[in-house]
Amino acid sequence: MSLEDPFWTAFVQIAQDEEIPINELAAKIDAARLVDAGLASAIRVFVLTWYQKGAS
Repeated sequence: MSLEDPFWTAFVQIAQDEEIPINELAAKIDAARLVDAGLASAIRVFVLTWYQKGAS
């Protein structure tokens, strides 16, 4: 899986904030994603959604 640096940094920060390993967070996202969406895309959407909710 390949993520751009800003998404990777945000993904790692979210895992730290949630106090879970990044592998566990990735597994949760993987289990919830749509079949036709790649894992990297699902993580990007997750990160974007996470920060949008925090900005509200």
